[in-house]
Parts: sequence; structure tokens; C-alpha cells
Amino acid sequence: MPRLRQVSRADAPDNVLKFYDQLFGDRDPVSEPGTATGTPGNWWSVFALVPYIFDHATSHFGMFGMFADKSISQLDGAIRELAIMRAGYTQGSQFVFSQHCKAARRNGVPDEKIEAISHWQVAAVFDEKERSVLAWSDALILQGGRASDELFEAIHKHFSDEDILEITYHVLGYNLHAVSCKALRLEFDDVDERIREVPAPVDGVPADWAGSAWKKED
Repeated sequence: MPRLRQVSRADAPDNVLKFYDQLFGDRDPVSEPGTATGTPGNWWSVFALVPYIFDHATSHFGMFGMFADKSISQLDGAIRELAIMRAGYTQGSQFVFSQHCKAARRNGVPDEKIEAISHWQVAAVFDEKERSVLAWSDALILQGGRASDELFEAIHKHFSDEDILEITYHVLGYNLHAVSCKALRLEFDDVDERIREVPAPVDGVPADWAGSAWKKED
């Protein structure tokens, strides 16, 4: 379950209702969750708690996808989705990654490239242009924006200044959603923490890996 309260259809303001109508029809997303893409849909009902944040977030979605004005961007949608998929994967968001696998297919990315996102560095399916985008996404997410001059030169060889700004904005925008979904346990990121201590057998003797058990006897 999401960690924050959800906004029912009856309590939703007009700016939220227009999205509820498109995504849920006349259903209440809280009592009857579920979208056409198989998600619970609780990103929408939780972000609806703060209407101006909802507006800001959905204005980003409005740049592409189901709510897009196709005339506002010159960036190739396949390139954009490669960058966002990699961001979702490296940030560990099942929701962002899974949803943008679907968006990537709609934009013409073949399955062999989608399947290779996790190991793009050693995958032969990407060309030089695509590899520069994936490396840029990694620099943004994994290195906190510490992109080398060499990497910038590599991506700038294939993309305009405008394209690079767009790629950067979309990657970091979806980093926000990836982190938010994990923290608030939204959509496919409503999962228990898997990194934990695994108990030793009841009759086992714990090893003192760093202590006196490894010291030579005098």
C-alpha cells in the first residue's frame, strides 16, 4: 500500500479529474484501482494530494506519451526512452523501468535493445550514438552529474545542445519519479526491502571474520 493517503474521485479537484477520466473512466481509483497498462494507478491518486505538484509533474508527462503535444520536441522518442529506461533501471525503480519499456516499444525500440539495457556496456546491439546517450544517463544517475569532458564530446558529436538539454531534463525528471515511487511505495515499487541480515542456522557458530579467530597464535 502507498505510504500516503490517496485522493478519491469524489475529493479530486478539476485539474486531477481530467486525468482520472482518461485513466480510470468513471471508476474511483482508490476503491477500484487499475489502469490499462496494468499498474495500480496510485501514483495519480497520491500525487493528487497537492494539486500544484500534480500539475507540475503532469506537465512533464505532457511533453510526450499519451498526453503529448507532438510538435514541441525535435528529440527522437527512441533516444529519449533509451535514456529514461536506463535511469529507471540504475535507480532501481521497477515502475519507471517497466513503464518505459512499453513506451520504448511504442517509439520503435526493438526488444533486443530493451533487454540489453541492464548490460549496455557489453551489448553489441547499440550503436555509437545510442551508447553515448546511455553513458550520459549513467553519469547523471550513478555519478551525480559528474560527466567528463570526453563523455560530453562523445554525446555532442551526435546531438545538438537542445537535444542534450532535453535528454538531461527527462533523465533527471524520471529520476525524481523513480526515487519518489520507491520512498512512497507507489505502483510497482511497493516492495519490501530485500537487503537484510540472513539469520545463521540455530546451531551454527558465527565466524569472527575480523577478530581474534584469524590472529596467529603467539
